[in-house]
Amino acid sequence: MVKSMWQRRVRDLMLIALAAGIYAVGISLFLDPNNLAPGGVTGIAVILNRLCGIETGTLYLLLNIPIVLLGVWKFGWRFIVKTAYAIVLTSLFTNLLSGRAPLTDDPLLAALAGGVLIASGIGMVFKTGATTGGMDIIIKIIRQKYRHLKTGFLFQCVDITIVAISGFLFRNLNIAMYALIAVLISGRALDYVLYGKDEAKMFYIITGKADQVGSKILKQLNIGITYLQGKGGWTGQEKQVIFCVVHKPLGPRVEEIVKEEDPGAFMIITNASEIYGEGYKDIFAETL
Repeated sequence: MVKSMWQRRVRDLMLIALAAGIYAVGISLFLDPNNLAPGGVTGIAVILNRLCGIETGTLYLLLNIPIVLLGVWKFGWRFIVKTAYAIVLTSLFTNLLSGRAPLTDDPLLAALAGGVLIASGIGMVFKTGATTGGMDIIIKIIRQKYRHLKTGFLFQCVDITIVAISGFLFRNLNIAMYALIAVLISGRALDYVLYGKDEAKMFYIITGKADQVGSKILKQLNIGITYLQGKGGWTGQEKQVIFCVVHKPLGPRVEEIVKEEDPGAFMIITNASEIYGEGYKDIFAETL
């Protein structure tokens, strides 16, 4: 038990180190050298770097100190130890890479690559139960109270504000627009890293051949179904309703089976954005 706990801690520390490196690459080799402020504390650090000349990584560390103290108050020292570790490594890696030539001087490519990289780094750190500091901590606090708001969406709200400020200070609308692209890409990528391809199709199938349709779905697609009891409003006739949730690629196959077995079936298809249970997310896992 103790060995397993230590193995998990070592794994988390290694994952945080990797994530900090990925994050730093996105900043130092893509966004920062192209004058793109990606939002959050990092974006503020990029802006301040142009104003005072202090290294972006150092500013990132300094700006995080009061936010980390807030995190200690809200989450305790145990949570903040890994977060402080992530902050220090991110600051260190960012400064180490800042002197190198950027991997591209095309602002669009820099925005796309940088946005994906910083989102990947943040998402990996979040999965260890820590954060990369800055707005991560503030957003984690907000998510405790408003769990229906997704992490990527909250990041976008904050980041768009900072991007607007950068456009005003740099007096360059084009640069601000490229930075906005980085923010939008980052938000989408972050949700993907945290939640995966969680979107699925939800089916309600009202048919007089429920047994045949249900049996074929079970055998051919190997997915679970639930039979619901229904009653026709006009006829008063008892009916069975097949309910199932499938990953998007399997959606057309369900439709084909229904058309083959009962072309006259009444079928309702809608999107399911978050699903908990076998084959999807763990209901007991911490909500990020």
